[in-house]
Amino acid sequence: MQAVFFDMDGLLVDSERVWLRIETEVMARLGAEWTPEHQVHLVGGSMERTVDYMLAVSGADVPPRTVREWMVTGMVSRLTAGVHVMPGASELLDALRAEGVPVGLVTSSLKDIADAVLKSVGRDRFDVVVTADDVTRTKPDPEPYLTAARLLGVQPVRCVVLEDSPNGVAAATAAGCAVVAVPSLLPIEPAPGRLVVSSLTEVGVADLRDLLPS
Repeated sequence: MQAVFFDMDGLLVDSERVWLRIETEVMARLGAEWTPEHQVHLVGGSMERTVDYMLAVSGADVPPRTVREWMVTGMVSRLTAGVHVMPGASELLDALRAEGVPVGLVTSSLKDIADAVLKSVGRDRFDVVVTADDVTRTKPDPEPYLTAARLLGVQPVRCVVLEDSPNGVAAATAAGCAVVAVPSLLPIEPAPGRLVVSSLTEVGVADLRDLLPS
């Protein structure tokens, strides 16, 4: 096992509820309502996709860059105040670091939002961080995970990805990585090279290694 890559929203930190709150506030400014059902359509997606969807649902005549600014400002403000690390994530990070396994954070969120999370989680716990600002195509495209592997000089087929969304799982699988899925808002089915669990408390470093081809 040459590296392990963590997704951020919903996998490393419990930020989906923060996204829901900010999306609800921004939609109110756009003169429309927002529900958890709307949020489900955007799990694991990019900021551009979120903004486009919100404008389509609201029908508001507001520039996309303005909505993006409202979203980023709101998220950074809330996340800087502190985030809740998901059960088992911190322990798994520490175990990987103790064994000298390189670790990366790979997220579809923008750099400003990732930086706000890392102020709480610790930037020094990751050997590489790849955000939406570092790629031309976000998940479900494999580019984010291929980029992380390239930056670390490792082979994707010898890497394990931890994800919570179908988009993220699709990106990791397309990149050639093994996957541990911890479904959050949408179901994810088991598959070859993929372990589905209800929490990261259920997996250790040995379980990650077992997913890789011998």
